[in-house]
Amino acid sequence: MMIQRYVSPTSKTATLAALTGRNIDVTKITSHLPYSTKTSNQLQSSPNTPRFFSSQPLSSSTATSTHDRQRTNERRTPPTPYCIRTPNGRFQRPIYVAATKQHVGKTSVSIALLAGLQKRFDKVGFIKPVGQVAIPVRSSQLNETIYVDKDVGLIKEHFGLDHLDYKDMSPVIIPRGYTKNYLDGHICHETQVDDIRVAFGNIRRSSDVLLCEGTGHCAVGSVVNLNNARVAAMIGADMVLVANGGLGSAIDELELNRVLCQHHGVRLAGVIINKVIFEKYDETKRRISKILNKMWHVPLLGCVPDKPFLGCPALADLEKLYNSKLMCGEQHRMRHYNVSETNLVTTSVCQFRENLRNKPSRTLYFCHSTRDDVILAFIAEYIRKKNLNESFEAALVVCGRKEKYTLSPQVLHATKTSEDVPILPVQLSTHQAMEVMHNFTPKLNSDDKNRVNSTIAHYNEYIDYDELLRRTQAFNSSFDDPTSAMFADVHRL
Repeated sequence: MMIQRYVSPTSKTATLAALTGRNIDVTKITSHLPYSTKTSNQLQSSPNTPRFFSSQPLSSSTATSTHDRQRTNERRTPPTPYCIRTPNGRFQRPIYVAATKQHVGKTSVSIALLAGLQKRFDKVGFIKPVGQVAIPVRSSQLNETIYVDKDVGLIKEHFGLDHLDYKDMSPVIIPRGYTKNYLDGHICHETQVDDIRVAFGNIRRSSDVLLCEGTGHCAVGSVVNLNNARVAAMIGADMVLVANGGLGSAIDELELNRVLCQHHGVRLAGVIINKVIFEKYDETKRRISKILNKMWHVPLLGCVPDKPFLGCPALADLEKLYNSKLMCGEQHRMRHYNVSETNLVTTSVCQFRENLRNKPSRTLYFCHSTRDDVILAFIAEYIRKKNLNESFEAALVVCGRKEKYTLSPQVLHATKTSEDVPILPVQLSTHQAMEVMHNFTPKLNSDDKNRVNSTIAHYNEYIDYDELLRRTQAFNSSFDDPTSAMFADVHRL
């Protein structure tokens, strides 16, 4: 029977140095363990951490040789069944992306990461284990129409992931009413888990690396026992957290999500700070890097400055937002407009013409459906500029409830004879229409290839892919930090 005794940090450091032949800072070890406050026996039984080896005390004459054998075995044994062996003989853990809150750019980061991984691996696997907003797609394996998360449809189509089937990329969808059915016992938790595990296994077998996109922050899905941290633990994935730019608020939000990851035994590979104000970029990057390293010994994998264009809705986005269709100018559906450059027309028609000629060409105008003079002036100005071969990229949103206000026959005739003028009818008041748009955050979609490509080009410049892969291919307590110990070294103390 082995007797436990207290060993001071100094003694631990000396022992580890003797075992490994390296100068090791023992204070860095526990901060990176998934359960830093648990005993070694508890760590050994955790399904989410690499397995410890022999717990028997070693004699000084056999310590070095046994250590070498254990280190070799640890490198040969994948820490989870979902790890993938890389050409260099190491095991690549799944990479899980989660946000700290809504609208921080998690999907944009996921798309950029997938594009970067495709440059480094032949086949990149992608899965969104738990989705919410579903779209119909055709499964080639099932030969039938199924529903998957909308982000899965975007990514499979844009990146040409032909080696994957839709049924594995989105195993669990939570539509309206799902939560009540789960709580009432109509949906089995084990079935959900099995579906996710089968999907991960299928994608793993056909991929060189596996990227997972979560739904919202780490706790989303807790009501059905499938939050992001729990799912990441289930497959042994390393977590990448995405937060918006800032200092205090960003760290507060990161800490809430980090603690949940720690609770479930999920390693934090790093942090990506998104939408950083350009003027504060250098200061934000420097301070966040310092805080992350000091508090959690975690790197800043990316600090991405804000790019307003990526948040600009296209006319196609406004069609979905207002549940309407362009009455003309449909070829301009993918034209984007800056929300800060919208204009509510309340002036005379003469002043409106002046605005059309002096304001930026790509301006989004709002007017009421009773303003026939404004609508006809807009169409006339569009035709005049077209005849002069001058740029005119403005669009007009015509507001007013259909049951109360109707467009005049003269306006309807003008829209039919000028089919390339972008005019969108909306069944709201002008105030309501503008308020809804200002509160709207456009999402990436497969139709808007321009914005998707711009997202990839913008993010790739600011993400450290090499550091991400170094940390997600590691087996020791500090992701291959040369001053830290292997899990087996820690256990032998």
